[in-house]
Amino acid sequence: MAGKPKLHYTKGRGKMESIRWLLAAAGVEFDEEFIEKKEDLEKLRNDGVLLFQQVPMVEIDGMRMVQTRAILSYIAAKYNLYGKDLKERAWIDMYVEGTTDLMGMIMYLPFQPADTKEKNLALIIERATTRYFPVYEKALKDHGQDYLVGNKLSWADVHLLEAILMVEECKPDVLSAFPLLQAFKGRISNIPTIKKFLQPGSQRKPPTDEKFVAFVRTIFSI
Repeated sequence: MAGKPKLHYTKGRGKMESIRWLLAAAGVEFDEEFIEKKEDLEKLRNDGVLLFQQVPMVEIDGMRMVQTRAILSYIAAKYNLYGKDLKERAWIDMYVEGTTDLMGMIMYLPFQPADTKEKNLALIIERATTRYFPVYEKALKDHGQDYLVGNKLSWADVHLLEAILMVEECKPDVLSAFPLLQAFKGRISNIPTIKKFLQPGSQRKPPTDEKFVAFVRTIFSI
């Protein structure tokens, strides 16, 4: 299992997308083995390579890692994106958990009944603008640096940019009241490894559409 990390998941964003983001930001090339039919997932399960019978699964450094949070924290630590000490790591964890909560709401939106989507979309925008983004705006103001923690790029910055772009797909002007986050978005988007990932043709996946929702329901029997 030496060489590039290998990612096992569907061709969509889901829980693997933040892993793709973090590897890309670290400048790490990776391969992907896509689950394209139910039998592909069953084979992984039957082969005993999924610790809890679930994906995402990432082959890295001789391990078959599962559980999104465990994979992300391993990558962050391995590529020096996890702060310089325990306190910085704690702040990174707190910021990441916030963006994870927000992105989770967006991730599950396409799978919700049509009659509740409008209401849930409004809730996402409300939470983003009153609960989550004000925290990051204040953090940047109080910290006075280009990054959320310390004065270097961390997992928290990568995760926040991913969250911002996901919310902007729901509401393009969502950052209108957050000038520091607007500047942050511009700065982090122009880091060479991230800029490359944001270009067409990269391994970044498109927003979830109805066709992909139907595909996922078939694969995972949901």
